[in-house]
Amino acid sequence: MIVRQFTCRAVLFAHLRKPGGRKAMARPSSDLAAFREIFSKAKNIAIITGAGVSAESGVPTFRGAGGYWRKWEAQELASPEAFARNPSRVWEFYHYRREVMLTKDPNPAHLAIAECEERLSKQGRKVTVITQNIDELHHRAGSKNILEIHGSLFKTRCMTCGHEAANYKSPICAALEGKGAPDPDTRDAEIPVQNLPRCEQTGCHGLLRPAVVWFGETLDADILTRAEKVLDSCDLCLVVGTSSVVYPAAMFAPQVAVRGVPVAEFNMENTPATMRFKFHFHGPCGTTLPPALARHETEQE
Repeated sequence: MIVRQFTCRAVLFAHLRKPGGRKAMARPSSDLAAFREIFSKAKNIAIITGAGVSAESGVPTFRGAGGYWRKWEAQELASPEAFARNPSRVWEFYHYRREVMLTKDPNPAHLAIAECEERLSKQGRKVTVITQNIDELHHRAGSKNILEIHGSLFKTRCMTCGHEAANYKSPICAALEGKGAPDPDTRDAEIPVQNLPRCEQTGCHGLLRPAVVWFGETLDADILTRAEKVLDSCDLCLVVGTSSVVYPAAMFAPQVAVRGVPVAEFNMENTPATMRFKFHFHGPCGTTLPPALARHETEQE
């Protein structure tokens, strides 16, 4: 289903905007009762989540006004080129993000998704979370069926041997302790590369990098294939807290909608894809999502 040329992570702000001359689309509905009726019958639910759902837990999004770490936007640091030029600065950025995440908790939106998955699984129904987030808050909320298409802050990959592993050390290495302050006047730590996180595989000691998908990198083919299968088989799709401008994830829900499957967007604002969807629920996801996913009157206890 997914167009294969969009396998690299990128931001494309205009791709989904309605071209001039097209027939006007109907505005999406905000009728919760109508959504709940469809939800009550759905057997395979795909839930696509983005930075907005984590923002409500106090997680910095590095987007929009004030979306900087020191004087850099995330896209200037989250790239292979940035890491090659200055691995110390990039590791400071990710160390800061890891340490912040250790102080944050899942919010009502994460918890509603996890509870819904557990409840529906006992009814032979399936919920799959496809997340662009790298913070693992869905895991911590209790979700089990998760596809992390951009990787995780708490995994590393060796630049030499390729070994990938979970890593929850705080700090991740001694040289980063107390580093990573986001203030614009903070000077780079300029940590020697040999003191940055290193591989612990026998005989390797290669430089580690965060196991996340940086801008310009190709998404993991296995995860992308699994996401395609979920999206091809779902009979209801929710888009929660995503800007619909980061590709290829921005294509997922619109292509589900094209095949006639109801798509419901939960967001603080309209996105370039909003007009393609059947439903749009405006407001904080932690407020709008729990009543949408709560037990329906037709469900068996």
